[in-house]
Amino acid sequence: MGAAPARAPRDEVWPRASQVPGGIARLSLGPAATRPVARTTDKVPVLVVGDAIEWTALVGIPLAAAPGQAGIAVGENGQAHRIPYTIAPKQYREQHLKVAPRTVDLSPEDKARYERERAHLAGVMATFTDTPPHELHMQIPVPGRRSGSFGLRRVFNGQPRNPHSGMDIAAATGTPVRAPLPGRVIDTGDYFFNGGTVWLDHGGGLLTMYCHLSAIDVKAGDMVQTGEPFCAVGATGRVTGPHLHWSVMLNRAMVDPALFVAG
Repeated sequence: MGAAPARAPRDEVWPRASQVPGGIARLSLGPAATRPVARTTDKVPVLVVGDAIEWTALVGIPLAAAPGQAGIAVGENGQAHRIPYTIAPKQYREQHLKVAPRTVDLSPEDKARYERERAHLAGVMATFTDTPPHELHMQIPVPGRRSGSFGLRRVFNGQPRNPHSGMDIAAATGTPVRAPLPGRVIDTGDYFFNGGTVWLDHGGGLLTMYCHLSAIDVKAGDMVQTGEPFCAVGATGRVTGPHLHWSVMLNRAMVDPALFVAG
């Protein structure tokens, strides 16, 4: 018999706090009869979880955030007050990759396509539904070796690009990808860099993205449950081989998926 899967400690709090660029700040908001409204300094809604005894703001920290003081505003109208927190520095690794030249030095046609896709995805990433997720401990969407590549500073064909904003999981083409939490499909498509892609909305500004897919078995508006297969691993878009790129977004900031999973 194989070993039983490792279980997280019952008192583990999800997601884990990590007040660094690409991490999450867990900020106590204290007791209140109703769920407080919280926003970032850019006016982006923040996920608030808990109950009348204790509310907690879960703040995604952008990878581009500078170390130092930051804060959120809690309350509405003229009653808002600031809750500060500190972002600690973190040094991410750098990786040099060779890929097809056309995916680095874009043709006018490819650049126009990328700009159209970027404008569309900005709308997808702004999705915010008021109902917060009931569960924040995520299942890994596909079995395989996790590269730990979140935040990696990538250099393609000698040209530096934005940090890697997800977790890469090595798996064969066709391997089913399963939902880590219940969610609603808010976008599917074939994108220039990301290839076959699905976005899920889990509520409260918590979104997840799945890229380089070989198959997509859902459409916008569909609901998926934890553990339900909805797409398949592939090697589409800008890749060096088959794998799943999995991103987690919180208040429009890409954060480390490892903070939501055990192990």
